[in-house]
Amino acid sequence: MDSFRIAEERIKKALKEGMLDHLPGAGKPLPKDEFESLPPDMRMAARIMKNAGFTQEDAALRQDIHQLERLVNNCDDSNEAIKLSRQLNEKRLRYNQLLSKRRIKTNSAMFKQYEEKVERKLLDKKERGKS
Repeated sequence: MDSFRIAEERIKKALKEGMLDHLPGAGKPLPKDEFESLPPDMRMAARIMKNAGFTQEDAALRQDIHQLERLVNNCDDSNEAIKLSRQLNEKRLRYNQLLSKRRIKTNSAMFKQYEEKVERKLLDKKERGKS
């Protein structure tokens, strides 16, 4: 007997015995779906992400971080690269703060290593530009 059939039988039995008659919210409409504006095939993914603690703000920050990383890597102007690196570090810091507020572990050492790698790259570009 599969689990779906077992669950179905238990629900039918509970309905028959009146075990579901006095549940909170009985007879009231279901709460409005907060994800109704999303396409049906995206709703479950959005619920899973929300239940895992991720928000739209997280996603926006991650997107900004990736965009800034690309800009830093492709920047030829050292002054602009420094400005972009600062913005990138601020976004990473804000992202880490968001996650730590929710007690989600972050790998700050990884971010530090990346920062050092970017700095080395920038210094190499500066030195090559001087010669």
